[in-house]
Amino acid sequence: MAANFWNSSHYKQLMEQEEVDVVHALDKERGISVEDFKLIKFHMSNHMMKLAQHIKVRQRVVATAVTYMRRVYTKKSMVEFEPRLVALACMYLASKAEESIVQARSVIFCIRKLYPDEYKYELKDVLGMEMKVLEALNYYLVVFHPYRSLSEFLQDAAINDVNMNQTTWGIVNDTYKMDLILVHPPYRIALACIYIASVHREKDITAWFEDLHEDMNLVKNIAMEILDFYENYRSITEEKVNSAFSKLALKP
Repeated sequence: MAANFWNSSHYKQLMEQEEVDVVHALDKERGISVEDFKLIKFHMSNHMMKLAQHIKVRQRVVATAVTYMRRVYTKKSMVEFEPRLVALACMYLASKAEESIVQARSVIFCIRKLYPDEYKYELKDVLGMEMKVLEALNYYLVVFHPYRSLSEFLQDAAINDVNMNQTTWGIVNDTYKMDLILVHPPYRIALACIYIASVHREKDITAWFEDLHEDMNLVKNIAMEILDFYENYRSITEEKVNSAFSKLALKP
């Protein structure tokens, strides 16, 4: 994997939010709106995170898997690339890319146990979709995450408050329910999460931020995106999720 983010395929693939939000023509024909598009990706991210807990893989694996899934839908339609099957294929592929290999059969077994009415796929389905995902990703599997920068920043800022650290890590995990990893450099996402946590925990680390010589407007803009997500998260209902999936002619 590339050692430097700025020289990596990840950096070269960063997009504007407006580009990420483009709904594929085939999905539009089914009535999928931008809100539906985001809702389905959010729903699948939740499924993948729950699956990761059951197959016992590191957080980095599920973060990479969710990133793959989100990258796929910047190029492919949900009609052609069924979201539930893509989620399984991305989890299996990410486990290999992150050298934390889980058998595809285990992935299928665990997801059926979690959601018996939603996942009816066989091994051949997952393996077939894995190849399609690889092609959709143009075989670029490198993903840089905020976690490494986060650890370094927290240490540099001498933040030894356990609650503050836990809050920050939790916020970073939640960013994978959004498209931030496709739009912003990972280190800046980490800074935004630290900023939110510091305000929430009433920790004054203004001087530390100033010493970084980072554009705080950019950091605060990401923080606002995250806070907006938390606000909108409250309005997400099962009915809305089912409505979005029904437009894809899938059983909700």
